[in-house]
Amino acid sequence: MANNNSNSNQINVPEAREAMRNMKHEVANELGITLNQGYNGNISAKDAGHIGGNMVKKMIEAQERQMSGGSRF
Repeated sequence: MANNNSNSNQINVPEAREAMRNMKHEVANELGITLNQGYNGNISAKDAGHIGGNMVKKMIEAQERQMSGGSRF
C-alpha cells in the first residue's frame, strides 16, 4: 500500500477524527499526562507511548466487546 505522504499519523476514517482526539485526551488525563490543544511535541516519547498504547488497548477491548455481542464501553 503506497502512501506518498511522509506522515504516517493519518486518520483512516475522517469522521472518527474528533473521537480519536477526545480519546487521546481522556487517556492522557487518566495517566496524569497534560496535553495541550494542538501541538504536543514537548511531551516525552515515553509519555506519548503510554498514551498511544493505552488507546490501542481501549480500542481492542471495545472491538472484542462488539464482536462478542457485549456493550460498546
